[in-house]
Amino acid sequence: MPIAKQRIAPCLWFDTQAEEAAKFYTSVFENSNIKRISRYGKAGHELHGKEAGSVMVVDFEIDGQSFLALNGGPHFKFTEAVSFQVFCDSQDEIDYFWSKLGAGGKEGQCGWLKDKFGLSWQVVPAALPQMMTDAVGEKADRIMNAVLKMKKFDLDALRRAAGGAV
Repeated sequence: MPIAKQRIAPCLWFDTQAEEAAKFYTSVFENSNIKRISRYGKAGHELHGKEAGSVMVVDFEIDGQSFLALNGGPHFKFTEAVSFQVFCDSQDEIDYFWSKLGAGGKEGQCGWLKDKFGLSWQVVPAALPQMMTDAVGEKADRIMNAVLKMKKFDLDALRRAAGGAV
């Protein structure tokens, strides 16, 4: 059985929190689970510094998308240069994911947040890309002005901006 069923899968580098993070992410999203956990052996200890038996990688799935979480040490940290977008069909979904993913993290502008592990997420109304694509002139300006004023997205306010009410 192959480790990943898709051709490209993200590998998330953690210091020591790979299992904790995988458990957190699979608790937030439905249809998610931990597939397998691999542990460090004695080999390579002089390079990786991890104790034999400690978690090396966690293979997990979030709503059909495969991920790998690696306990690689403190050498690398997440940055905003890479984020995961969560497209939401309703304000309830936006509120849910904003609350769950943002717990213990940091809110940003325009639907961006960092979770408690420092990973960046964008909690986005599924309708927003089409709103932005279809908009021109004053309508585009209204939508963009609304977006720029928000941290967590307010779907009704975006719809009002797209419809001409501000």
